[in-house]
Amino acid sequence: MTMATSLSADLVGRSFDPIETSWDSKDVMLYACGVGARPPEELDVLFEGKGPKVLPTFGVVPGMLAMGSLFSAGLDINPMMILHGEQAITLHREIPASSSARVTGRISEIWDKGKAAVLGCEGSVEDDDGPLFTTTATLFVRGAGGFGGERGPSTADRNVPPDRAPDHIVEDVTRKEQAAIYRLSGDRNPLHIDPEFATTAGFDVPFLHGLCTYGFVGRAILKALCDGDTSRFGSFAARFADQVYPEDSIITKLWVVGDGEAIVQAETQKGNVVLSQARTTFTA
Repeated sequence: MTMATSLSADLVGRSFDPIETSWDSKDVMLYACGVGARPPEELDVLFEGKGPKVLPTFGVVPGMLAMGSLFSAGLDINPMMILHGEQAITLHREIPASSSARVTGRISEIWDKGKAAVLGCEGSVEDDDGPLFTTTATLFVRGAGGFGGERGPSTADRNVPPDRAPDHIVEDVTRKEQAAIYRLSGDRNPLHIDPEFATTAGFDVPFLHGLCTYGFVGRAILKALCDGDTSRFGSFAARFADQVYPEDSIITKLWVVGDGEAIVQAETQKGNVVLSQARTTFTA
């Protein structure tokens, strides 16, 4: 029986064996449906006759394999106590519609928050032509703190929107079946579809995957700042701040703060901020 590995700052930098993965045009078009793309305006990501182009945030799907490395490595964390705190992706080139690739996971940070721990996981994805993209996720693990590590830096002042009107506002509406579609891209957590499971977990009803919301906002960035050109999308980092429920609107606000750089914030029609401390880079 393999002994569980206790959390410690000494684990930062530990990498895991590469994991083979692949995807094809069906996978990328299904993902596009899952994050709200609709015809005819977005045929380029929905129809093989137009490519299809691949939404840049699709990279979080194979990137999730890096997170799985944490559990296969036997880290002493309870999956039921995990909340997805932050997500980032950096593209090194356009993602092909069909590819065989390798995902290498690495522990990027571990912080002791007292009653909880924050665990960062980086996933580097490459194919035979070289690096494709890098993903980073932070996990808030309830009950895993108190191991004597550093608390870590404060992020309260990170990527605060300027005190002025946004340069762009993009509003989209989620469908009643949005989470049911998104989960087919690989995240089968019943919290997002089963009312009984959601109630047991302390929620009134199921809600959208955080990464589904992330994909909606990624589409808004692509539309407003890149004119729909996936080759101009550079990076996107955000903190998950609140839940989005099926049929909610997602309102993405963008403040251009430099050459190819913008601060991002997403809200629902109720005014609840659902993605915060967010930043994107793009080719202007």
